[in-house]
Parts: sequence; structure tokens; C-alpha cells
Amino acid sequence: MKIALLKKLMVAGLIGASLAAATAHAADLLDEVKQRGTLRVGLEGTFPPFNSKAPDGQLVGFDVDVAKAIAAKLGVKPEFVTTEWSGIIAGLQAGKFDVIVNQVGITDKRKEVLDFSTPYTYSNAQLIQRKDDTRAFKSLDDLKGKKLGVGLGTNYMDMAKSVPGVDVKTYPGAPEYLRDLAAGRLDAALNDRLMLAYLLKNSQLPLRTGANVGPGNASGIPFKKGNPKFEKAIDDAIAQLDANGTFAKISDKWFGIDVTKPAK
Repeated sequence: MKIALLKKLMVAGLIGASLAAATAHAADLLDEVKQRGTLRVGLEGTFPPFNSKAPDGQLVGFDVDVAKAIAAKLGVKPEFVTTEWSGIIAGLQAGKFDVIVNQVGITDKRKEVLDFSTPYTYSNAQLIQRKDDTRAFKSLDDLKGKKLGVGLGTNYMDMAKSVPGVDVKTYPGAPEYLRDLAAGRLDAALNDRLMLAYLLKNSQLPLRTGANVGPGNASGIPFKKGNPKFEKAIDDAIAQLDANGTFAKISDKWFGIDVTKPAK
């Protein structure tokens, strides 16, 4: 009887130890970040005004400032890792960085494999057309049989491909499809309305903004699943930066409006 009881206690102890180990592992990312002293941030570095390189080689932009502010709240320094958008989710899953701060839309599909912070920007999709194009595309349905340029792996690619009949052309980034649009190789392009004014101003291309299409969307900061302590720390940092006006100041600096709140 004593032996049987001892075995039961040993089994219970092993189960408890396993659960404790699993719980510890789930919270390891915050501990790792604190111990390392840096928050490794994945971003493109070619996505102005969110993130790009200044003439001196330093990363600048809205997301860069947001990442710096969040890292400061965590008591660590930001360590930026640049990578192409098409491979940025895979890079996060492979552990090349801890988070992505690069306007990653919060979608049900992405939430299946990643956890997200609370949203920190809100936007919606907007069409881009040539200035001399008088056609009034009001929705993606109007582009059936037409060529539409989008960024590879973006929400806008998924949105465009969900409409049968649209000839969706994918590109590594905005500069490539804007050039093709200006050259007449596309009928329109699709991107985030928050950055279109900046893109068009700096592209020096004969383009104009078109209609807003689809519902609004929120962007958050993704990280690997199973890190509840880290998730709480990130959400707390976002809440504090929102409450003390830091986010509003960063937003006004880059956009002239508060993009951290849903459009009214």
C-alpha cells in the first residue's frame, strides 16, 4: 500500500513538475528579453514613413519610434533586424527576432500561429491610380478584368485575391508597383491610406489616391505564442504610451493625425 501510494505521489510530482516547466517556458520570452537587455525588432527598413533608412544609415520612422518607446517601457534597448516583408513572419517564427513592429494587420489566420498585442494603429485600404486615368474605380469589383498591383504577402494581396476576376500582380514592395502603375503596366494599386500621401509626395510619379475600399483594419505587434508574461508587458507598455500622450506625439510627427485611434 505504501509503495503504491509512493508511486502515485511520484507520478503527481512529475506531472506537477512538467506543468511548472511548461508554465516557465511560456513566460521565457520576457525573461529572455530582460536578461539579454534588448528587444529584437523585425522590420523592413524600406517602408517609409513607418520605417526606412536615413542618409546616415540610421533607421527612422513611425514604427521605429514606437519600438523604441516600447523597449524603453520594458527597460531594455531596441535591436532592429531588417528583413523583406515576404519573409518577415517566417523570420519571427524562426526566432530571428522577438517581435515585428511593421504594420502587421491582425487577422484570424495570423492569430492561429502568432499572438498579437493590442492594436496600435488603425487604417484601411485605398486605391492608387494614374493622374491621367479618369476611370472611377469605387471598389475592387470595378477592377475585374483589370491589373491590380499589391505587395507580396500583405493583407492587400489577400483582399485583392478574394475578389474573382481581378488580375492581381504581386511585388516585393511599393516602389516597384508604383513604377509599373505610372508606366501603364497596371490599372491600379492597393495600399494603406496612412502612407499614400507620403508615398506619392516622395515618388515624384504622376499618381493620385483613389477610393477607400473594404473595412478598416488594425495593426498590432506579433510574437510567438505561449508567452503570457511577455504579452502582458507589451500590452501594458502600449496602454501607458497611449495614456501619457507619447503615441499621439509620434503619430502627429509622421502623419499629422492620430493613427493610433480608429478613424471616425
